[in-house]
Amino acid sequence: MSTTHEADEDIRNRDIKIYVNGDIVHRDAAKVSVYDSGFMLGDGIWEGMRLYDGVWAFFDEHMDRFFNSCKTISMDVGMDKAGIAEAMRQTAKANGMTGDVHCRLMLTRGIKDKPFQHPQLSTSGPTLVIIMEHSKPVDRLQSAGIRLATVPQVRGLPMAQDPKLNSHSKLNCIIACLQAEAAGADEGLMLDPQGFVNTTNACNFFIVRRGEVWTSTGDYCMNGVTRQKVIDLCRTNGIPVFEKNFSLYETYGADEAFLTGTFGAQTPVADIDGKPIGTGERPVTARIQALYKELIRAHVAALS
Repeated sequence: MSTTHEADEDIRNRDIKIYVNGDIVHRDAAKVSVYDSGFMLGDGIWEGMRLYDGVWAFFDEHMDRFFNSCKTISMDVGMDKAGIAEAMRQTAKANGMTGDVHCRLMLTRGIKDKPFQHPQLSTSGPTLVIIMEHSKPVDRLQSAGIRLATVPQVRGLPMAQDPKLNSHSKLNCIIACLQAEAAGADEGLMLDPQGFVNTTNACNFFIVRRGEVWTSTGDYCMNGVTRQKVIDLCRTNGIPVFEKNFSLYETYGADEAFLTGTFGAQTPVADIDGKPIGTGERPVTARIQALYKELIRAHVAALS
């Protein structure tokens, strides 16, 4: 079984230091209260970011999404973007990290006075945790590709739980992941409420048909930073790209398919529901991967 977040084991991660509300401590000493609203109710927002040669890729875009999400659920971050950047800088420095690092930034509404739902019971302020790990995606997925299974669990309507909120409440996606695993696949391909192909339980989803790149309308998927970078790269490099509704019929008949995410960048898809995607040749995916790597190099160079 593979995942798009699979990385080779790095023994350095056994002694990483983690940021918890201003303190940077060994992972074994990093604790939050059982009364924390994130633990108790999944009441929190998180971001995943990647460090390249001392630069957090597309930090501003990630922070825009993070702060917009926090505002949507009326959660006070307790600091501005510069404060988050400084906390991340301190954490990376404490760990001696400069590249091939993945960060999970987590903010919850904080410790509750009583073990009940109401947000006003969180009176002590937010809990901010920053976990950074030495982490490099495994190479074999680039050649073998990942296996998907269409799952019964769908992406919800915005008025139920907006998929654009990168919240700690990930049960919807976890159920989809479990359903995919039961079907013998690596990740679940999730449909939207109308039955159109949308996203996987962990990443955004693209197909390639006759040289055209298709992805969902974006109405029911995470507004992925890497997803948008791929769309922008296609538009600026003469690759036809469409955000549109499409069904499993078009998906099974695609020439190529790939996933996007901060950790794996672009991960090829080998098969969906046991049906091989294309011939195994992935020229458009390879071109997009090369363009994305160049984008990262230029971005890092501009900020170094």
